[in-house]
Amino acid sequence: MEPDLFTAAAEEIQAKEPGRAPLAVRMRPRTLEEVAGQQHLLKPGSPLRRLVAATSGPAATSSVILWGPPGTGKTTLAYVISQATDRRFVELSAITAGVKEVRAVIDGARRTIGTTGKETVLFLDEIHRFSKAQQDSLLPAVENRWVTLIAATTENPYFSVISPLLSRSLLLTLESLTDDDIRALLRRAVTDERGLGGAVELAEDAEDHLVRIAGGDARKALTSLEAAAGAAIEERAPVVTLELTETAVNRAAVRYDKDGDQHYDVASALIKSIRGSDVDAALHYLARMIEAGEDPRFIARRLMISASEDIGVADPTALPTAVAAAQAVAMIGFPEASLTLSHAVIALALAPKSNTATVAIGEALADVRGGLAGPVPAHLRDGHYAGAKKLGHAQGYVYPHDLPEGIAAQQYAPDAVHGRQYYRPTRHGAEARYADAVTWTRARLRGETPPGAADASPDKGTPA
Repeated sequence: MEPDLFTAAAEEIQAKEPGRAPLAVRMRPRTLEEVAGQQHLLKPGSPLRRLVAATSGPAATSSVILWGPPGTGKTTLAYVISQATDRRFVELSAITAGVKEVRAVIDGARRTIGTTGKETVLFLDEIHRFSKAQQDSLLPAVENRWVTLIAATTENPYFSVISPLLSRSLLLTLESLTDDDIRALLRRAVTDERGLGGAVELAEDAEDHLVRIAGGDARKALTSLEAAAGAAIEERAPVVTLELTETAVNRAAVRYDKDGDQHYDVASALIKSIRGSDVDAALHYLARMIEAGEDPRFIARRLMISASEDIGVADPTALPTAVAAAQAVAMIGFPEASLTLSHAVIALALAPKSNTATVAIGEALADVRGGLAGPVPAHLRDGHYAGAKKLGHAQGYVYPHDLPEGIAAQQYAPDAVHGRQYYRPTRHGAEARYADAVTWTRARLRGETPPGAADASPDKGTPA
């Protein structure tokens, strides 16, 4: 690091009075062995291991981009690297730094290499906040390895980092910490001299609550623990209880076990409330899942299923809405993802309902599994190869676009299921238009005139 005068003074004070630093800072790992989670990135020979070992030569470690949710250890890994190597280490934040600061670091790195041979590692936090031009300023240094870049971002780098920089770096994806990771982190913080040093004990239900509200975020877990422990110490209580924890972090404990019955019960209640069009109940269960630290991607997946299972073509916009919500959730994460999920839940709960898509595919699958398949009608078979004509394939097929109405009266289904009707539309919402269309189309396929529509246009009743 190359701190300025004020940073150096602040670090000196914290060194003399460690308690001044936040718990999350005091408990920051000093070695890769102390890092919680991310074991997929810490295997022997991995880029991070080689960065810590300061591997040089023709197979030196390239620059890396660390992508992951908040509190998963991006800054921590950079800190460990800075402590483990004698290379010059410089930290910048894209929130406050610009091209001028980047160029100053690069110029300093070139001078250092020329005078001492020492390499420079540049940690750039929040790189997604840099504009394209600002990111461009990094390219020569990364290309020529004047600096080894460690860039951190919470946003999808394929959208937020320029392609030339991505191609010159290794992209390492960090995952949200598991409940066990967070639990181990909390227990270490309670007993470790750098943390609370055993000043208080942590009740089991209070620990469970801290794990839930952390949502895989180590920083949030330690910050909440610090608040709860502070409240206990002020009251001279030897144990951090659930009540103290709730008061300190201002979050009620949600009776919800992500790995137990409550996980499935609340998820089931959410979907059934949407199916029953009770938007208020649906929002209640959504809130419980959010507060309990449920994975937002799990919630989004259930909404996508519900959009087809319970709404279907009664509102053809339901599935695109759910899919868009899932994509947004994957990109932004909590807490903003709660708004997106609320948007989708309200839209799905108030949409007209139809399970015809569910019933239709269920009956079709049952027939296929029951042996009702049979050969494809000869006139529908592929005729684009030598000998197909001799076999009678594609002979007699009528091209629907050649007809004024666009529908040819010919058999499409195998004999075994010819005439079976799997799709039975309701007249709920937009599906009423499908009901008109399917009645008209089935009659035309049989070579009949639709009932009461002798002069009907072939477009009448077809869905938009």
